[in-house]
Amino acid sequence: MRIIFSLILLLGLGFTVDARQKTYDFNSRCEQAYEAIMELRLNAGKALLEAEKKENPDNLVPYFLDNYVDFFPLFFNEDPAEYARKRGMRSIRLDMMLEGSPDSPYYLYTQAAIKFQWAMIKIKFNEKWDATWEIRKAYMTLKENQRRFPDFMPNRLLLGAMQTVFGTIPEGYKWITNILGMKGSIHQGMENVNAFIESNAPEAKLFREESYYYYCYLMLFIVNKPEDTWAFLQKKQLDTKNNYLYALMVANLSLNNQKAANGIRVLEERHDSNEYADIEYYNYVFGLLKLTRLDSDAHVYLERFVNDFKGKFYVKECLQRLSWFYYLEGNQAMANKYRNMILSRGGTETDADKQALKEAESGRWPNPFLLKVRLQSDGGFFNEALKLLLTKKAADFPAMEDKLEYAYRLGRIYDETGQDDKAITMYEVTIKVGANRPEYYAARASLQLGYIYEKRKDKTKAIQCYQQCLDMKGHDYKNSLDQRAKAGIQRVNGS
Repeated sequence: MRIIFSLILLLGLGFTVDARQKTYDFNSRCEQAYEAIMELRLNAGKALLEAEKKENPDNLVPYFLDNYVDFFPLFFNEDPAEYARKRGMRSIRLDMMLEGSPDSPYYLYTQAAIKFQWAMIKIKFNEKWDATWEIRKAYMTLKENQRRFPDFMPNRLLLGAMQTVFGTIPEGYKWITNILGMKGSIHQGMENVNAFIESNAPEAKLFREESYYYYCYLMLFIVNKPEDTWAFLQKKQLDTKNNYLYALMVANLSLNNQKAANGIRVLEERHDSNEYADIEYYNYVFGLLKLTRLDSDAHVYLERFVNDFKGKFYVKECLQRLSWFYYLEGNQAMANKYRNMILSRGGTETDADKQALKEAESGRWPNPFLLKVRLQSDGGFFNEALKLLLTKKAADFPAMEDKLEYAYRLGRIYDETGQDDKAITMYEVTIKVGANRPEYYAARASLQLGYIYEKRKDKTKAIQCYQQCLDMKGHDYKNSLDQRAKAGIQRVNGS
């Protein structure tokens, strides 16, 4: 009663309570800040956000965009100290978003986007369960916002990205998404993403740059349409010289799609200055790209990454590549040094990191001839790789694993150069010999056969090959190959 009486007294004395409701105003200054942040010119973006906060203190958009400023360094650099300093901002920003009007579509959308970004960050810091719940919260929030504001296009972008990924979760893990209420399919998810990209709504134009990032990764890694991905990039003419995020994206897509020469060119032509964020991931991607071309300075960038990166993802893989570099150079002492570091540095969250650890623990070194072929093939230097490979025959390799790799590498090169019939022959040999072995060659050959038959519209054979890939157990890169095979089955079935 005393508190209520005091409030009445205060009001009677002429005091007023500020009842102004805060807004979500994506004005021109906020748009400029968002554009700068998405180019990874984070300091320029922050300066614009601070100016907006001073001039329009009731505008919540600058505080929403602050989350983007924190997201990129935390996601790419994985600095535990920085994470400890910034993690409390999640709840602070979510509370701030609640100060806006529930009648605005941005009320729930900003909350969902913040939760989604922190889920991605938590994955990098091995907080898997928290990340899963964070994704669920983001997903359910978006579903509610979609129900309330069906014409608000940003809902469809984030929902579509999540639905596409949910659609590739292996059957053995479906119970998790069912319990959490997260369902989707590749078809449904990409339909939402495409609807956003093709929309002329003002909100769609606002988040256009972000949508290209989602689209390209989903199209290449989930939908498995590399030709469509590169056609899209060509059509959009993304500014990789002045947009650091686009440069990193295209370089990484090039690395994972046997277009190393393109990735190297993009990173070499990128406008480099102090106004861009310091992203250690750049050295990792550039080093791997240069190694596929067997460049003599590839180790420079890989060593920078190993020395400066504070996270756990990619470290073992990077150390493995460094050991390969020196192994091929004939410097066994340095090769051993970096291989030994694999045992104690980095994590095993990615299949590549797991495989690097497995190789280090085995004590075996790859055949140097086949290693050169692999690196060149991985980079898309197929003519060089094929010319080298055809100087040998499978019988020239005493070890069974080397004979198997020879057949697989030959199949991949034929596959990538459009010689499908020759590729099929070599893939079938690989599967016959390696189906019950720990190397990944047979499983990957099954996956590639699935792609060939899918391209030929032979649905029955495509599904058989994808299922054959899923059925193989205990091999390297199991998780990532299974996800791709699962995505293949979904595509062929049209779900």
